[in-house]
Formats: sequence, structure tokens, C-alpha cells
Amino acid sequence: MTPVLAIAQHSDVQLCLLPQLVNRHGCITGATGTGKTVTLQVMAQALSDIGVPVFMADVKGDLSGLGQAGSSSPKLAERLARLGLAEPAWAAAPVAFWDVYGQQGHPVRATISDMGPLMLARMLNLNDTQQGVLQLVFKIADDNGLLLLDTKDLRAMLQHVGQHAAEFKTEYGNISAASIGAIQRGLVAIEEQGGDRFFGEPMLDIDDLMQTDAQGRGVINILAADKLLNAPRLYSTFLLWMLSELFEHLPEVGDLDRPRMVFFFDEAHLLFDEAPKPLLQKIEQVVRLIRSKGVGVYFVTQNPLDIPDAVLGQLGNRVQHALRAYTPRDQKAVQAAAETFRANPALDTATAITELAVGEALVSFLDDKGRPSMVERGHVLTPASQIGPITDAQRRALMASSLVAGVYEQAIDRESAYERLKGRAVASPPVAGDDNAWGASAGRAPQPAPEARSGRPAGGAAHPAPAPQPQPEPQGGGLGDLIGGVLGGGRSGRGARSDSPLQAMVKSAARSIGSQVGRELIRGVLGSLLKKR
Repeated sequence: MTPVLAIAQHSDVQLCLLPQLVNRHGCITGATGTGKTVTLQVMAQALSDIGVPVFMADVKGDLSGLGQAGSSSPKLAERLARLGLAEPAWAAAPVAFWDVYGQQGHPVRATISDMGPLMLARMLNLNDTQQGVLQLVFKIADDNGLLLLDTKDLRAMLQHVGQHAAEFKTEYGNISAASIGAIQRGLVAIEEQGGDRFFGEPMLDIDDLMQTDAQGRGVINILAADKLLNAPRLYSTFLLWMLSELFEHLPEVGDLDRPRMVFFFDEAHLLFDEAPKPLLQKIEQVVRLIRSKGVGVYFVTQNPLDIPDAVLGQLGNRVQHALRAYTPRDQKAVQAAAETFRANPALDTATAITELAVGEALVSFLDDKGRPSMVERGHVLTPASQIGPITDAQRRALMASSLVAGVYEQAIDRESAYERLKGRAVASPPVAGDDNAWGASAGRAPQPAPEARSGRPAGGAAHPAPAPQPQPEPQGGGLGDLIGGVLGGGRSGRGARSDSPLQAMVKSAARSIGSQVGRELIRGVLGSLLKKR
């Protein structure tokens, strides 16, 4: 039987997380500096020890210490003695470092097509109309076999659709130039935040996040998020994409004796801030259903109220660190957080939340029957790995020995929408009747052959250009001739009449204007002229 996971201790009783119920999800909440990172480290290493792979974002760099064994110190020894806790068996956990920017870990990428228009619209901060246009762009690309892999593919596709909006209108609907422009501006902003490095190939294989080492311990995947956090939409959308990939990739397995993977979403409020309703519905659906795939999701944030009620109701395992109540609004938040726990008659939860020391927490895990246990106040155990960040040299050594070392470092740029559309822009126009002529000429008129342009046969010496053939004389009877007849004019040369400047002007205007409004204007002009005449 899989052993329970000791996370904290209350008096002489350990507060343990049951492995078979880890996939019921959970949250770790508390104010800054109250010990959330250490709690996250303890939980991740406990899961790794029983063979469960973990993915987490490291927003401060402290979680990199999981890759090195911990050691005792006078301050730590004093804490263990004061609380009556045993010293842990110091050991490092198997880790893999990832980084969207490719600096502090293996590069992690996704393709534009795989991200999809919904999450991409969230990243670009598009409104409903602009999102609809983006979906049309994806649809046009799919219908014509154009791969959208990186940002230059999407930019080329946007430009092409914008230039040919009138041609696509009857089949796909109206495509607003303003919406195309808004998407392009959003894409530029994302590229400046590092999106051009994130989108591309080779795309991250989810199986590479679900590795175990030679000892059967689960690999802890640590995403360097200190720089990524400066682009909150890119950060939150990336983690949501990973969660969706897990959901779509993994088969249904039901309840297992331990989860297949656990996903920790740090700074979770970034996921829900200003999220549109369709995205919130997608998050709720994924959280609700991914449990049956054997995946546990844990949100890490300052206050449980940062998480929507529909999602919060799915989180059965909870660890609450201290909250500060300096204002009436803070006091209401503390009271609301206390009400999310199963009450303990021996504990005033609301008061305890404001009194918790660093490293102390209120804990409520699911029992063996899936019920939330009564909240208990306890001290989080000391992790067996190093508390605090590792050095750059240690990080490089761990990256070199990683199971995925060298797999993602070299970017691939294969033929996709950008290459095909730009190739069409410089290619010869398609032959009439060619089925593969879609978009080939980009709306340009066919160019003359080299002989016609240069006056010489291809590959030969120059020959005199043929003399121009006489053109047939235009037939009369048009509106311009009628006006000419009204205004009068003499003939000259070959029986043709020479037009006065006034006649020439009016004929030109009459031939160029064919609308009803134009004809009415001409009538008005002629009326004035005839009266004067």
C-alpha cells in the first residue's frame, strides 16, 4: 500500500495527505512570507518519493533547492527541538528545469495551432469580435493546409486574410480590418514579452513531464517563472495550455492508489483576473474532469477568494497560512477564508488565521472516505532538500544530467504558413484552371512574358519589336457622343470630329460615371450648360 504523505504536525499527530485522494485537487493560500513556498516544497518532494511526477512554477527561484540535499543549521535545529520534530533524512529530489526563455532551463515551446484561438485570444486580450475574426483566420488556414507554428506564421496569415478579406467574405463572413489590426498589435506586444520564443518547434511533449528516475522517484519539473511573471497573460495562458494538454493527452483511469501527476499553479490569481466567461468555463471543466485522468491540480495564491467559487468548490485538500487583517476589507476576507474550512469546535478558525506564525498553517485534508477533515492547526514539516535557491553552476550541472538534455535546445523552423505565403508572393501567377492556384498571385494581375517585357526572345539576341497594329475606331452611340452632339463640334481628319475642351471634359466624365447618382449629377451639369448655351 502506498504510504501516506506527512505534510504538517499537530502536537504528536501528523497531518497527512492520502495519495489516493491527491487527485481531488487542493490549494495552498496565505500572505507573502508566511511559508507557502516551503509547504509547496514539502508536498512536491513527498509526492516525488512515492513515484509521482510533479510540475510547478518557481516565481522566486527558491524551489530550485529541491535539486540539492538539505543540511542542518543552528536555527533549524532550534526549531526542530522546540516543536519536537524529527530531523529529516537529507536528500535531493530528481528535478528538470524548464524556461520559456531558454536561460535557466530547457526551452519549452508550443505551436500557434496547438494553443488554439480561445487561449490565444486570452493572451492577446481580444474582445469577442476580435476573437471571432481570429477564429476565422484559424479556419481559413486549416481549410487551405497552412500550418500556424510560430508568430511569423500567424502574422503572415493575418496579413494575407486582411488583404483578401473581400474574397473570403462570402464563405467565412465579414473580416474587419480594424480587428485584424488589433490582433496584429496584440501579437507584437506578446512578442516583446518573449512570445516569439515560446511559439515554435519542437513543441513540448507532455510525456517528458511524466518521467521517473532509476530509483522510481517522480521527476519534479520546475518552470523558471521569475521573468515570465512580468508577462502575466503569457504565464497564465501557458500554464492553462499545459493543463489542457494533460487533459487531452491522458486516458481515463478513474481512481488510482496514487496520482499520475500533480500540477501546482503558483500565483493562481493571474489565471482568473479579467478572464472572460468562456475561459472560466473551460478552466472549471478541466479541473472538474481531469481528476479522472489521474491528475491533481493545486492552486497557490494569497487568498482562497482569488479563486472563483465554481473552482474553489472542487478543491478538497487545503493548507491555509496566515492572512493579515489590517483593514475592514481584510477582516472580511479572513472571515470568508475561515468559512471555507470544516469547522473544528476546539478552534476559532478566523482568529487562528491572523495568529499563525511563519511555517504554521491550518490544514484540512480529505479523509479515507473523501470527506474534508476538521481543520487543525499545525507546523509544516522541514523538507529534506535545500531551502533556498541553488547556484548557477549547480543548475547547469543538473540540466546537463537531465533526461531531456539536448532534446529541446535547438529550434526547428520547417515550412509553414509564412514560407508558403511568402513563396506565393514571389512565384509566377498560376495557370488558369489550376486547382492549386488559391492565393498564389495574391490578387495581382498576370505579368507579361519576358519576351514582351524586353522585346527579345528568351535567351536570344534582341530583335526589333513588332510595329503596333492599327486599332479599330471606337464605335459611336455612347453617352459621350450624345453629349458631343448636343454641344456641337467640327470634324477634322478622316471624318472624325475634333472636340472642344468642354466637350472632352464632359465626355470623359460621362464615360467614367455609371451609377444612378452619377447620371443625375451629369444631368444637372448638362442642364446648366444647355441653358447657358
